[in-house]
Amino acid sequence: MNSDNSPTQYLGRRRFIKSAVATAATFQIVPRHVLGGTGRVAPSEKMNIGCVGVGGMMGGGDVNGVSSENIYALCDVDANFLGKSAASRPKAKQYRDFREMLDKEHKNLDGITVTVPDHMHATVAVWAMERGLAVHCQKPLTQTVWEARLMAKAARKYKVVTQMGNQGYSSEATRLACETIWRGDIGDVKEVHAMSGGGFSRGITEWPVVEPVPATLDWNLWTGRAPDHTYTSKVVPIHWRGFLDYGTQMIGDWGVHMFGPANWGLQLGAPLSVECIFVEGANAVTYPHYACKFEFPERPNQHVAGGKMPPVTVYWHEGKAVDRFKLPEGLTAEDFKDQNELFIGTKGFLATSGRGEGMRLVPKAAMEAFTKPEPVIPRSPGHYKDWIRACKGGPPACSDFSIAGPFVEWLLLGTISWRFPNEKLMWDAANLRFTNNEKANEFVTPKFRKGWELKDIVG
Repeated sequence: MNSDNSPTQYLGRRRFIKSAVATAATFQIVPRHVLGGTGRVAPSEKMNIGCVGVGGMMGGGDVNGVSSENIYALCDVDANFLGKSAASRPKAKQYRDFREMLDKEHKNLDGITVTVPDHMHATVAVWAMERGLAVHCQKPLTQTVWEARLMAKAARKYKVVTQMGNQGYSSEATRLACETIWRGDIGDVKEVHAMSGGGFSRGITEWPVVEPVPATLDWNLWTGRAPDHTYTSKVVPIHWRGFLDYGTQMIGDWGVHMFGPANWGLQLGAPLSVECIFVEGANAVTYPHYACKFEFPERPNQHVAGGKMPPVTVYWHEGKAVDRFKLPEGLTAEDFKDQNELFIGTKGFLATSGRGEGMRLVPKAAMEAFTKPEPVIPRSPGHYKDWIRACKGGPPACSDFSIAGPFVEWLLLGTISWRFPNEKLMWDAANLRFTNNEKANEFVTPKFRKGWELKDIVG
């Protein structure tokens, strides 16, 4: 926002942002001239944003992504990252502990970005939402299924603007893929495959050798709610995503991007089951190579003829499991080159690439005859702009927590499935539990280190 942080001006801005959420829930677009009042945030007025996590995997990118606004505060457990970010933003206040930042500055802030390891997303975001702040949280939103449900509940309870950082959801190609599927170009979609052969910390099966904690790093704060472990550079600052206690491996790193068109275009909702169909390298420290399938029931969709979509099976292939994937009859490796998600329909095939930023019908001849469908989904000004616009009274961000929460809930069932290979785990989404495997239910909710507990939100 502007440099004037008087209580009267602050309260007006916060009331506006919170009332904008309630208004946007009723109306798709709220023209600014209708809003009026002293609490109105003009297009030229800037938000005050606090950035939690400003280095590492994506911290700098998120800070830059919202730099059209006023970066009011910076927070990082690593003094090196904090110093580098602050060097180009000398007026921003600096903090090492997000709790201190939020307690001291929440009255001066309008929103925060959360760009920390997966296991701490929910902890930071819920603290902010409880204090009435808008939240942009990096993908995959949370590390566990229970936390994803909690995030959606918190956003609803505290009536704050939210957005998950799966940038492809704001892309033109994702919208075009949805509209092409809804028009019926490939018929009824019965099967979807997405895949990533990459990975973090592959081959590590025991906790790495103890190393001295760098003087610039607060290892206790970095650990947060996770179990106590000795420090190792094989975890911080990048490779934590491959470790069971901190990350989600590739389904959380890239699967949440790749499945964006499927989640939206097929209106997936909650699956009936998840089943691991291949696993290699399972151990007690890091994620293995695996493949799993989710079975979804018939679902309503107002955009398709008949108003509903048939049951669909969705497959995820990770690490070495990608090599086992076989293209369906009628497609060649050249057809699927540079693509990472494949929709198999009764009349044809559609592929997407990147984070959902590319789409095409396959094989090539099908795309040559393609004409764009009429737009149905409003286009986005850009993922960060989408969130900022929502904070200033525009329509809800396209991947706000009411959408991202349920999406990540089903996605993260895959991170549980590999522990029970070739066993169909039946999922009761309403009660957030597996109905046929109590052992699997132990992985739905995180284990909290003492002092870092999160409470459920009832209702």
